[in-house]
Amino acid sequence: MWKLPATTIAAAVRSGQVSALEVVNAHLARIAEVNPQVNAVTQLLADRARAEAEAIDRHRAAGEPLGPLAGVPFTVKESTRIEGVPTTFGTPRFSGRTAPADAIPVARLRAAGAIPIGHSNMPTLILAGMHTRSELYGDTRNPWDATRTPGGTSGGDGVAVATGMAALGLGNDSGGSVRIPAAFCGVAALKPTTGRFAADQRMLGPDDPGPASQLLVTDGPLARSVADLRLAYETLAGPDPRDPRAVPAPLYGDPLAGRPKVAVVADPGGHGVHPTVRRAIETAAEALRDAGYEVHEVPDVPRLDEAFDAYHRLTNTEFAPNWPVVRQLLGEGGDRYIEFTMRSAPPVDSAGLVALMGTWMNIRRSWTEFLDEYPLLLGPVFTEPPVEPRLESRDQAGRDRVATAMRLSLVTTFVGVPAVAVPTGLAADGLPTGVQLVGRPFREDLCLAAAQAVEDRLGVLTPVDPRM
Repeated sequence: MWKLPATTIAAAVRSGQVSALEVVNAHLARIAEVNPQVNAVTQLLADRARAEAEAIDRHRAAGEPLGPLAGVPFTVKESTRIEGVPTTFGTPRFSGRTAPADAIPVARLRAAGAIPIGHSNMPTLILAGMHTRSELYGDTRNPWDATRTPGGTSGGDGVAVATGMAALGLGNDSGGSVRIPAAFCGVAALKPTTGRFAADQRMLGPDDPGPASQLLVTDGPLARSVADLRLAYETLAGPDPRDPRAVPAPLYGDPLAGRPKVAVVADPGGHGVHPTVRRAIETAAEALRDAGYEVHEVPDVPRLDEAFDAYHRLTNTEFAPNWPVVRQLLGEGGDRYIEFTMRSAPPVDSAGLVALMGTWMNIRRSWTEFLDEYPLLLGPVFTEPPVEPRLESRDQAGRDRVATAMRLSLVTTFVGVPAVAVPTGLAADGLPTGVQLVGRPFREDLCLAAAQAVEDRLGVLTPVDPRM
């Protein structure tokens, strides 16, 4: 049963074809088999998961209706609260910080019948780099090739979903953090529009963070199929009084007039793209043409270099006041990635911050105008194949190489638009390839439909047995 999609699991549990307890036990057995090899699941919630599954089975036996995700096991990133479980952020300093309540997205998935089966690994404090390695739990390994990173920062969820330890993963994305693990591990992921999913961004205390953390960080699901991603999207979307950012926008917009237009940019900013990644984009573009999309190669996306620089200066300006304290929580070498990033894009003063906020709005306007002409953009998640673990923390050149490769993911986060990462097959070296489909604000439905068209023609890659 651990091989089944979330949609199939939920339908089987609702019909009584299988019990939720059987589903949970199958996934727990899979975790016992493969997690020692990949180290993706951190805090296993076996007893709690079984108890929740038994409760679902009792409700079904009593004739009560079950939710759309009934019995579906999911993992939760170590930065996201599960009631009664420590939210460690991957650092020993927080290993005793037991969550008093579920985070909003966890509560929504549970209300739909999904079952949290464990926390998942991430870089320490989400700041130690793109590779998933925490001071508390160590390295997570890519199941396709242990010499390659699984990506991050939601790498534990990407690996858990790819190997069948969970049907869904709940990560978050502030510049590619669900899309990069999806591309590197051969699964799908959704980064929603800013304001689509409600969440509480007060992660480390009672105070709300600054503008970068408020507007760049979004929760996002990972799944093995686009249909599962769509089901998670429908569950997670919607406002909540605890999140004034969340918008009650319709889940599905009006149909587009005529054939949907897709802009294709294989090398955003003209900084280079690996031939394997370019082939993946060409393959996805051909799949979309076959599905009836009007595909256009365009010179570039709007103002990529300017947006890339503004993203880093804004985030570094927000980090700077607390950096001397925060860096002490990151463990040996955990501060190197941010240190290198601050050298490349130093924090600005108050006048500079005011100017950055204006630049931010101006760049977003350029993107909405671009997406008004092209409702969808097809491009790379990462312009290289999966790189070696911790490349971004090795030296300044490694950091700059990784940041440049993830530039489209960073910039689409900066402008707040939705994106779906979807696999496109396997490269000659046996590693998965993938692309992202970016859409207009609050038109996740267009991204998901295009990703479904790609998946229908190119197939699903996972679950996979670890290749150590």
